[in-house]
Amino acid sequence: MSRQLRAPRSDPRAGFRTESKDRGPTVPQGLLKAARSSGQLNLAGRNLGEVPQCVWRINVDIPEEANQNLSFSSTERWWEQTDLTKLIISSNKLQSLSDDLRLLPALTVLDIHDNQLTSLPSAIRELDNLQKLNVSHNKLKMLPEEITSLKNLKALHLQHNELTCIPEGFEHLSSLEDLDLSSNRLATVPADFALLSNLLRLNLSSNQLKNLPAEISRMKRLKHLDCDANLLETVPPDVGSMESLELLYLRRNKLRVLPEFPSCRQLKELYLAENQIEKLGAEHLQHLQAILVLDLRSNKLRSVPEEMALLQSLERLDLSNNDISSLPCSLGNLHLKFLALEGNPLRTIRREIIAKGTQEVLKYLRSKIKDDRTNQNDSVPETAMTLPSEARVNIHAIVTLKLLDYSDKQATLIPDDIFDATKNTVVTSINFSKNQLCEIPQRIAELKEMVLDVNLSFNKLSLVSHELCLLQKLAFLDLRNNFLSSLPEEMSSLTKLQTINLSFNRFKVFPAVLYHISTLETILISNNQVGSVDPLKMKLMENLSTLDLQNNDLLQIPPELGNCVQLRTLLLDGNPFRVPRAAILMKGTAAVLEYLRDRIPA
Repeated sequence: MSRQLRAPRSDPRAGFRTESKDRGPTVPQGLLKAARSSGQLNLAGRNLGEVPQCVWRINVDIPEEANQNLSFSSTERWWEQTDLTKLIISSNKLQSLSDDLRLLPALTVLDIHDNQLTSLPSAIRELDNLQKLNVSHNKLKMLPEEITSLKNLKALHLQHNELTCIPEGFEHLSSLEDLDLSSNRLATVPADFALLSNLLRLNLSSNQLKNLPAEISRMKRLKHLDCDANLLETVPPDVGSMESLELLYLRRNKLRVLPEFPSCRQLKELYLAENQIEKLGAEHLQHLQAILVLDLRSNKLRSVPEEMALLQSLERLDLSNNDISSLPCSLGNLHLKFLALEGNPLRTIRREIIAKGTQEVLKYLRSKIKDDRTNQNDSVPETAMTLPSEARVNIHAIVTLKLLDYSDKQATLIPDDIFDATKNTVVTSINFSKNQLCEIPQRIAELKEMVLDVNLSFNKLSLVSHELCLLQKLAFLDLRNNFLSSLPEEMSSLTKLQTINLSFNRFKVFPAVLYHISTLETILISNNQVGSVDPLKMKLMENLSTLDLQNNDLLQIPPELGNCVQLRTLLLDGNPFRVPRAAILMKGTAAVLEYLRDRIPA
C-alpha cells in the first residue's frame, strides 16, 4: 500500500524523525532505499545479533538521503514509499525480537528462521496482515498466546525448535493452510486442532507423539499428513475417513497394525517403513485405487496378498527388509517402475533375477502366470535345458530367460560364439559382469533393437564406446566398478534409459550427458570423486526419483537442489560438505530438500 503524506511547504520533512546514525547495527542505505520502493527487505546471512532500529522504523523515519537532498524526482519521493510487506532476517544470530515489530503492520511475510530465538514478542499479535511466518531452526520452548491472533496467517513453520506444547486457542488460526511442527518435543496434539478446517498440510514428524487424536479426521481439506519418526503404536481408524488425504507418512514408528482406508480414495503415497507391521490384508488395500507409492520397507511382513495386484496405479512398491518368502505371481501384472525386494528370504525367485531389477522380476512373475495357466513346460527341448558345465554358451538362459550371460569368467574378450548363439532368438538382457574387459564388445550393437538391460559391472572399462549408444531400447545400464571418468555425448540417444549405475568409478565431474536423458529415474554415482552438480539442470529431470551421490568430493550442496522436489531418495553421506549436518541427513530426503530450499537466497 502507498501512503502520501502532505507536509508543510516550508519543510517537506516536517513530522518525521530523521534516521539516527548511532543505533547499533546498520543496513546499507541502498538496501533500505530499494525496500521503500519494493516493500521487500532481505537481510539473511548478515551475522546480525539484533535487528537494526532503522529496519523497524523504515516506514516511520525520514530516510538518510533526504538529509542531503530535498529535491526528489518523481521516482524518488520517499514520502510516497511502499510499506514493508516482506522481511527476511534468516540465518543470523538473533536471540530476541523487539516489540518495535509492531511498527511494521503491513508485513505479509516474516522469515526469521535459522537464528537463536528463544521467544517471540507479544507485539506479534499486531501483524494483522501476516500470511507467512517462518520461525524454524531456532530455540523456541514455547509460543506466545498472542500468535493465535493472526487471523490471516496461512503458513506457519515452526520445525526444528524445542516446543513441548501448543498454546491454547491455536484453533483460532482459521486461515492456516500449512503448519510444520516437525522436529520439536511435542508429546500430544490438542484435539482442538481439528478446528483448523482450512489446513492442507500438517507436519508432525520427529516429535514424541504416542497417539493422534481421533478428531484429526475432521480436517476435511487435509492433503498431506506427516507423522514420521514418532512413538505411535496405533493410528485412529478415523484417519481412514479423510477424503482429501493424498500423502500419509508414518515411517519410523511402532505400528503393528494398519488402519483401513475406506474413504481415502485420493491417497497417492503411503509411507509405512520401519515399523513392526506383521500383516497386510486385502482390507488394507481394497480402497487404495489412486495409490502410486507404497513403502513397507523394514517391517515384519511374511506375505503379500493377491489383492496387491488390484492396485493398477501403483508405480513404486518397497517390500525390502521383511520376512517375505514368496510373492504372488499376479504382481507381474502391475505397471511398477520400482520394486524393492532386498533383505527378504525369498525362495521362489532367484537372487540373480532380483539383482537385475524391477522389470526383470515382473517379467519373471508374468511368465509364472503363463505357466500356471497352460500347465505346460516351455517349448525348449529337454536336452537344451542343462548343458555340460564346460560349455561356454548357456542356451537355456538365452531361450527361456532371453539372457545372454557370460559373467564371472575373468575374460578379456567375449568369444564370437557367444554372440553367434543369439541368432534367430530374442535377447533382452546381457550380463558380461565380473570379467577383465577393457572395451565394450563391438558385436553388442547386433542386439540394438531388442536389449533392455546391460550389465558390464566389475570390468576394466575406461570409456563407453559408440556401440553401446546404439542400443535404442536400453532401460537399465550397470557400469559400476570400472575405470570410467567420463561418458560420451552420444549417450543422449539412449532415450529409454531409466536406471544407470556408475558407482565405484573415477568420475570427477558429474557426467553432463545425464542431464539430457529425460527418462532417467535412478542415477547411482556413489564412491567417485564428483565435486559438484548443477541443480538447475537437475530440476529439469522430471522423472528422476533416486540420486545417490554418497562418498564423493562435494564440498557444498547448492541450496537450489532443494527445488528438485521430484526426488524421493537423495543420498549425500560421506561427502566433505559441512551443511546440511548429519542430523538433517538422517531425517531423510524430504527434510534435506526442505532444509536446502530454506537457504535459497530470496
